[in-house]
Amino acid sequence: MVKSYKVGSVVVIELEGNIIGSPESVEINKTFAQYIEEGNLQFVVDISKVNIINSSGLGILISGWTTIKKKNGTLKVAGANKQIQQLFKVTKFDIIFELIDTLENALKNFSES
Repeated sequence: MVKSYKVGSVVVIELEGNIIGSPESVEINKTFAQYIEEGNLQFVVDISKVNIINSSGLGILISGWTTIKKKNGTLKVAGANKQIQQLFKVTKFDIIFELIDTLENALKNFSES
């Protein structure tokens, strides 16, 4: 499930359940595209309610990150559980994505930068 909203100038995209590719990829990519088209360039993807993410799920995040980066935007990932943090570390995605413990801290991080 994908839910999105804005907090100030930051777009929050909340993901829930298992992120393993289709049909989630279409909905997530559409959400990124909609907000980017509107000129939004600060994103937090909240994965605190995600149980499992696989390589297809990581690919979805990379796709969004690449599009946002090309426009000089920022994407942060919040709320990863220990298993998902380990996946990010093993795949070296922890170098690409800024992992922040909670959505609240990610939003605070944007306001401080």
